[in-house]
Amino acid sequence: MTVVASGWQRLEGLALLAIAAFAYARFGQGWGLFAVLFLAPDLSFAGYLAGPRLGALTYNLAHSLIAPLLLAGAGLVADQSLAVALALIWLAHIGFDRALGYGLKSPLDFGVTHLGLIGKARRGLSA
Repeated sequence: MTVVASGWQRLEGLALLAIAAFAYARFGQGWGLFAVLFLAPDLSFAGYLAGPRLGALTYNLAHSLIAPLLLAGAGLVADQSLAVALALIWLAHIGFDRALGYGLKSPLDFGVTHLGLIGKARRGLSA
């Protein structure tokens, strides 16, 4: 992956964070809920206790755009503002992670992501 592509995807993550936070400010349930739940998707790291394959699966399920977009759509259709608020928090978290360079994980290693190498995997290349 080129540095340009990775940088562009990180900008997309920042845009997702900003838009989700802006929408939450307008339609959300209060900043207390946002603060409490913002890091909740990172509980998916617990999957790594069972190994990298299950860890990558649980992390990717919690950090893919599919589920929060479905939740937001269902919340809008059913006029359920809490569901929309939860989806916006989830989307903001994903945008935050992507802006920092944390992408979807490979079952090979935690440090191998769709945005490039991170952590030990990245340091291993420069050593």
